[in-house]
Amino acid sequence: MNTVWMDIAAGRGAVGGGLLVAGLIVVAVLIGAFVLGVRVMRREPRRPRSEEQPHMPDGGPVREVREHREPNEMPRSDERVLPHDMPAHGNSGTRTSPSEDRPRWNEGSSGSFGSGGPGGN
Repeated sequence: MNTVWMDIAAGRGAVGGGLLVAGLIVVAVLIGAFVLGVRVMRREPRRPRSEEQPHMPDGGPVREVREHREPNEMPRSDERVLPHDMPAHGNSGTRTSPSEDRPRWNEGSSGSFGSGGPGGN
């Protein structure tokens, strides 16, 4: 009976030794990855100093322009006009609208993507 317990203990020792070796391998791989990362960082160009950073323009920060755009008119013709016959090869241009008001749905109209319902009111 004593030999049975010794066999079990020997098996557990082998498993424990295997886990120890696996742990050491994982630690070695992590240290190697760290060393490789340091080498790669040393080869990279240095970071720019504060005086080399971009500065704000003299006129202040650049703001976005909000304007209402409307499409250019379709060219009038008695013949059928295909996209490649149009100016800019079918890419419709736009121009600034004389009215700066944004188009809104009229009260009571279909404002819900054509469902005919009251819309988002």
